[in-house]
Amino acid sequence: MNKVLIPTKLSDVAANTLKTAGYEVIQDADTPLDVQAASHPDTVALIVRSEKVTPEIMDSLPSLKLVIRAGAGYDNIDIVYARKKNVDVMNTPGANSNAVAEEVMAMILAYYRHLVQADTTTRAGLWEKKKYMGSELTKKTVGIIGLGNIGRNLVKRLQGFEPTLLGYDHFLARQRALNIGVTPTSIEDIFSQCDIITLHVPGGPSTHHMVNAELISRMKDGAVLINCSRYGVVDEEALAAAKAAGKTIGYLTDVHPKDAAGEKPSAAVADLLLPHLGANTREANTKAAKRAAEQMVAYFSDGDTSCVVNGESPNGLNPAHLQLAFLLAALARKAGGNKPIRRVECTFYGNLRVFRKWFTAPILEGLLPHAEKGLMPPAAEESLREHGIVFKAREPKDDKPYEDSITLDVVMEDEGEYFNTSVRGVVTEGIPMVSRLNNFNGLYADLRGTTIFLHYKDRPGIIATIGSALYSNGINIDNIAAPADHSTQEALAVLKTNKPVSDELLNKIAGEIDAITAFSLDV
Repeated sequence: MNKVLIPTKLSDVAANTLKTAGYEVIQDADTPLDVQAASHPDTVALIVRSEKVTPEIMDSLPSLKLVIRAGAGYDNIDIVYARKKNVDVMNTPGANSNAVAEEVMAMILAYYRHLVQADTTTRAGLWEKKKYMGSELTKKTVGIIGLGNIGRNLVKRLQGFEPTLLGYDHFLARQRALNIGVTPTSIEDIFSQCDIITLHVPGGPSTHHMVNAELISRMKDGAVLINCSRYGVVDEEALAAAKAAGKTIGYLTDVHPKDAAGEKPSAAVADLLLPHLGANTREANTKAAKRAAEQMVAYFSDGDTSCVVNGESPNGLNPAHLQLAFLLAALARKAGGNKPIRRVECTFYGNLRVFRKWFTAPILEGLLPHAEKGLMPPAAEESLREHGIVFKAREPKDDKPYEDSITLDVVMEDEGEYFNTSVRGVVTEGIPMVSRLNNFNGLYADLRGTTIFLHYKDRPGIIATIGSALYSNGINIDNIAAPADHSTQEALAVLKTNKPVSDELLNKIAGEIDAITAFSLDV
């Protein structure tokens, strides 16, 4: 009988579902996981919430096959080490989205009507009705940054208050945003125009201090900023400085560096501070528990790995080709100016044809930096659809001589106009290389590390100018390719450098050579 540990406070629907299916279940929310693991070394599966699943925990469970996070984020699980131990990891995305959306509604109303303070003073025998003059949510302008499951649920909850809804999601199709009742616009416009701004974006380096001093300075006096996404998305020092300078901003948050008791850095700047209550509802807990149990039964009974987030590629597929797919997608995104992506068509040549579904996840990750990582093929395809991207794998034409290569054609949209970027790549001596970018063939450039791309009118002396500018800033060129398109009299310089090139320096070089386009890729 398979033994399952549930070392967390989770609805008993998970344990009951598993017991009915014939599993032995140990659910204990009070004993530390490492102690339970030592007592139950024959455990084959874990269901956790915020408990950390470390290499030490996995080493103490030699029979472990599966770990399921009853929730969306899984950074409390060492998924890389899990893969080394042949342990699959799953999550239950979307189970908590309604709960978080409702929490945002509660925070807005509590702040606008001073409910927390009014309750405290009234219980103390005071009558401060005049002091707590409130505001109405009705007909306010609300900006939602991030229109994923939570953002879209929030739109539904807000609509009864007759708001003007503005939204920003770089990867959501404009028409799709309009269809759900949101006017898509820029982040800058949201911060300038909205009475309420609510953040629903992933954490990590790409969104760290996304809400900075410049955006905060655009906010109207009396505006409200809500962060129920991840700690660090808001530059709270910049927010504190703006408040100290006299700017009237409400800040409501429930995210912290650690979900644990202790001092909270946001306390000095937040007007409403909660202990990460977003997913903390009976319904969300039940939904996540039920989904986790059902996924586990399907995994062991039917071999269903569609929800695995640390999937391993099949035998016979070189991991370098998966890395190539990621690099080509990232290059296409940068070459297209990071515009919203609408369609991706891929061709896999040679032996790669039989593995084509396994390339969906690395292509997703290259195209959408904020996308969930390590998804299995069906989940990656669903994520692309969620972002409004049509994804198609084409059959190669038999007369094409490309062996074990990948071609990506990416269609992007900008204000109603469509642009196509086409890239091709191969793996040579174990190194993933781009062989073509649009009309420029014969590149064979290694994209790992820092690479700068400069597209310009072909004429003598350009490479020397670029090299001189890099040299003056202490940057060495590790490799260079500079093919020309004689039909257009244009050239493309692709330079791999030994250190990152700042946007300021790249823009300076682009100005000196009158570049048509210039961008860098750091992967």
